[in-house]
Amino acid sequence: VYQSLTRQPSGPLRSLMRHCTVLVCTLVLSASAALPAVAQTSSALPPQTIGRLPADSEIPTELQQVQQLLAAGRRQDALTRVDAVLAKNPRDAQMRFLRGVILTELKQPAEAREVFRRLTEDFPELPEPYNNLAVLYASEGQLDSARAALEMALAAAPNYSTALENLGDVYLQ
Repeated sequence: VYQSLTRQPSGPLRSLMRHCTVLVCTLVLSASAALPAVAQTSSALPPQTIGRLPADSEIPTELQQVQQLLAAGRRQDALTRVDAVLAKNPRDAQMRFLRGVILTELKQPAEAREVFRRLTEDFPELPEPYNNLAVLYASEGQLDSARAALEMALAAAPNYSTALENLGDVYLQ
């Protein structure tokens, strides 16, 4: 019996085995293609039922966490979270910008202005820090400084409509 299992079959038996191998491969490929659909169906169940860890896309990013805190009106908590992120990655332009926005909302314009000023030095290609810096200058009546900052924003991004609109407002004052 052992010899008959290890010998290469010939004739019709060999052809049948080849077809079976193709059929098994097709079934395996079909089953692996169906797995995402099964996983997708299972994800509708409560986590305790299916016992899985959340996917990376389901875990809020640090930015999303800060945005959730801001949406909940928890500005000071958002600032604390931003500062924790910046302690790990001080060159994170997005978090630095958000820090300036939060400081502005917390009525700390001098600190916010410094954040935006440093951003313009470190990332002169970004128009948003110039624009926010201009808004702070304009709110303090420093219209020449606001105009200069808005012109820098437009030099960085000529089609930046917010800066264009703000520049028009500065000229009207």
